[in-house]
Amino acid sequence: MARIAVIGAGMGAMAAAARLAVAGHRVAVYERTETYGGAVRRLGRDGFGFDTGPGLLAVPAVYRDLFIKTGKEPLAACVELVQVDPSARHVFADGTEVSLPNASRAGVVAALDEALGAGAGGRWGDFLIRARETWDRTRRPLLEEPLWPNWQVLAEREPYPAVPHKRLLRTRRAGTLAEVGAWELRDPRLVALLESHALAYGLDPGTAPANAAVLPYMEHAFGTWYVRGGMRELARAVYERCLARKVEFHFGVEVTGILEKDGRAAGLELAGAEGPSVAEADLVVGTGPWRLSELAHGRELYAAEGVGPAREGMSPGRVVVCLALSGARDADAAHRTVVHTPDRQAELAAFGRGEPAARPTVVLDRPDDPALRPDDAHESMVLTATVPSQARYDWEAAGAADTFADRMVAAAERALPGLRERVLWREVRTPVHTRLETGAEGGAVPAPALAAAEGSFLRPSNSTGLAGLFTVGGWSHPGGGLPHAGMSGALVAGLIVEGPDFQGSQ
Repeated sequence: MARIAVIGAGMGAMAAAARLAVAGHRVAVYERTETYGGAVRRLGRDGFGFDTGPGLLAVPAVYRDLFIKTGKEPLAACVELVQVDPSARHVFADGTEVSLPNASRAGVVAALDEALGAGAGGRWGDFLIRARETWDRTRRPLLEEPLWPNWQVLAEREPYPAVPHKRLLRTRRAGTLAEVGAWELRDPRLVALLESHALAYGLDPGTAPANAAVLPYMEHAFGTWYVRGGMRELARAVYERCLARKVEFHFGVEVTGILEKDGRAAGLELAGAEGPSVAEADLVVGTGPWRLSELAHGRELYAAEGVGPAREGMSPGRVVVCLALSGARDADAAHRTVVHTPDRQAELAAFGRGEPAARPTVVLDRPDDPALRPDDAHESMVLTATVPSQARYDWEAAGAADTFADRMVAAAERALPGLRERVLWREVRTPVHTRLETGAEGGAVPAPALAAAEGSFLRPSNSTGLAGLFTVGGWSHPGGGLPHAGMSGALVAGLIVEGPDFQGSQ
C-alpha cells in the first residue's frame, strides 16, 4: 500500500483518486480552492442555479465504468442521467434552423434534408461514416491507452479517410477540418455545423487536423446527456465516491513544491492557513504539466519535446453569461441551441488575433430542470462563447466582460426574440474566473487530443521524467472534456497499479 498525494480536486484527479483508493492505496487530495470539481461548478442565487462549466455530457460510459470499478452503487444510483432530445437546435447565418435528433443517424439525415434541402442529410451521413472510421482508428491510442513512447507515429499519419478532391489539376485529400467541410460537405450550413464542434473547444478549423471529425461523431454515436439537478451533480457524485473509498481531501491548501528524494517524487510542500508544511508520499499525481515543472523546481519532466501546445495560456477560454429570466420556459424548447455567427471568417480572424469576436457563435443551454429555477414562472439560461484566454486578452479591462456579454445576448436573440426584456439579472464569468477556479494559466480550457499535425494537438504523457510523478486532467493525455478527464484518471491509476507495462483500459 502506497501513500499517494494528488494535487487538485478536478474531475480527472478525483477519478484517479477513487480508482487508486479501491486498489488499496492511501490517497490524499490537496486542493487550493474550497471545493471540488475543477471547472464543473454551479452558480446559485435567488433560487436560480446555473452550470458554469460543461452543460452536457458525452460518452457517459466513462463515468459508468468509474462507478462500476469503484463500488457497488452504479452511476445511475447516484445521479439521474437524461438523454436530451433533440441533441441541439442550430440557427444558421441565413436564418435556417434545424433540430437534430439525439444519437440517430437516420433521424439526423432526414432532419437535414428537410431543413437544408435534398442531399444535405446524405452528405452529412456519409461524413459520419468516415468519422466513425476515424474514431475506430484513434479511440484506443488517443483515449484508452497511455501515450505511446513512439508517439511520433500518431503525429505523422492523418487517420481521417478523406474523399479524394480534384483541385488545380491535382488530386488532394483534406488535411484540416476546414478542408473536410469545404470539399466534402460543401453547403455552408453543414460546414458551420461541423466547425461549431471544433470551435466549442477553441480549435481553429483551418488548423485543426481532419481527424477532429471525431468530435461531432462522439456526440452522434453516444448521445448527449444531462445530469438532473445540473452537471455539478456529477462532480458531487464522484467526490462522494472518493469519500466512500476513504480518500482524504484537504481544501484551501496551496501546493508550493514537489519533494524529491533519491531521484523520485517523495511528497509535497504545502502552504496553508497554519503556515508551510510537508506531506510525505510515495507517489505524486498532479495536474497541469507546466505547473508541475514549476513545482518540481524547474526540472524537465518530458523528454519527448514537442508533444502538446506551448503553454496552457495560449489555448482559448470561455465567457459564460448566466441569465435569470422572468417567464416560463417554453414547453417545446430545445435544451441546447447553437446560434452560428453571421460571419464565420470574421469570427475566426478575430480569434486568431487574440480578440473576442464582434458577432460570436453562442451556445444557449435551457435545461428543463425545476432544481435550477425558483418556480415555473421563471427560467435559468446559460450562454457560452469561446474566446481568447486572459493570457491573450485583458478580460479585467473596464467594460470588457459586459460589452462581450451584450454581444452574446444579442446573438441569442436571433434564436429567442425578446430575450433581453425577460432578463431579471445576469452574471458574467470570463477566463479570469476559470483561472481562479482551476489554476489554468490565463483561464484556458483544454481541447481533446488529436492525431496528425506533427503532434501539436497531442497532450504530454501521464508519466513524467521524474520517477513517481504522474499527470492527470485535461492538460495531460488524452486531453480536455469530461470523458477525457475521466479517462485520464483511469490511465494514471493503471500506470500506478500495473506499472509502466500497462497497456490501457479494457
